[in-house]
Amino acid sequence: MATIPQSRLEQVIERFDEVEARMGATTDSSEIVALSREHAELKPVVEAARDLIAMREGLAEAEAMTKGDDAEMAELAQEEVNDLKARIPDAESDMQLLLLPKDADDKASIVLEVRAGTGGDEAALFAGDLFRMYSRYAQVQGWKIDLQSASEGDVGGYKEIIANVEGDGVYGRLKWESGVHRVQRVPATETQGRVHTSAASVAVLPAPEDVEIDIRPEDIRIDTMRASGSGGQHVNTTDSAVRITHLPTGIVATSSEKSQHVNRDKAMQQLKIRIYEKEKQERDAERAEARASQVGSGDRSEKIRTYNYPENRVTDHRIGLTLHALDKIIAGDKLEDVVKALMTEDQARRLADLDFEDDD
Repeated sequence: MATIPQSRLEQVIERFDEVEARMGATTDSSEIVALSREHAELKPVVEAARDLIAMREGLAEAEAMTKGDDAEMAELAQEEVNDLKARIPDAESDMQLLLLPKDADDKASIVLEVRAGTGGDEAALFAGDLFRMYSRYAQVQGWKIDLQSASEGDVGGYKEIIANVEGDGVYGRLKWESGVHRVQRVPATETQGRVHTSAASVAVLPAPEDVEIDIRPEDIRIDTMRASGSGGQHVNTTDSAVRITHLPTGIVATSSEKSQHVNRDKAMQQLKIRIYEKEKQERDAERAEARASQVGSGDRSEKIRTYNYPENRVTDHRIGLTLHALDKIIAGDKLEDVVKALMTEDQARRLADLDFEDDD
């Protein structure tokens, strides 16, 4: 494990002190918000840096005392040396994790899109299972889900379902879910007990609060239409649903609430998020070499996971993780085990790419 240079630790502390000083001097509200956010992010890093510096200094002092003439004091100092040498590696490791470059969108809310893929009715049912898994996981995490649009399958589930998931750090935990999810199970309609394979795709789009996308009126086309429904008293009988098409990119966003005014606002916000995601993907493509060190590319065309019902098994192909707890994972209660494994693997790979020795 590379040792973090003292200069790197001091650099973090100096920046923290600068932010605190600026917070006390500025009266600009937008700057105060930005500084407060940076202050909150830096505080745990600085606390860890100060603790590590104190341990290093304590080790140097204790080692010097072991060479003194007082045998009893030298023995006590040696105990302190042994203790600090045991603690410092863990402190170094924790500090390295805190210093890892962060995705600017990790704290953002998301737009979650689940679509049935190959497999007909069974794929739509599986898409419904995935959406319920994420809904339950969001509930456990204390996040809010706001359904945007849904197209139901003929026998249940969804051909497509889109929702906003709002909360702190949603994207950072769910960004690895983007891709093709494959299911292997016996469909309810299968009379001979044969296992079928079908699939659904998941897209996780960051939805940061401060998305600033300039959309010119002449670059969009707005269409109104009747909202789709499954029948009954809640079917929308007016043309309130809104579809907005961004002509330069061909990106489309829709919303089908009861109010056309609300739908227009929601669809425009969705459009901005999709354009933001397109620009983000283009930036990521320019950093393809760096992305190769991450857990998969996040490309929604990439088959990332298999859910095998006969064996109660879930396998994430990117990191070779296999868990025999499909029932609990698809229920959302143990999805955290998969999320944590993906995050840990990503941290390990990025740590392997760090070279703190070059900082001096």
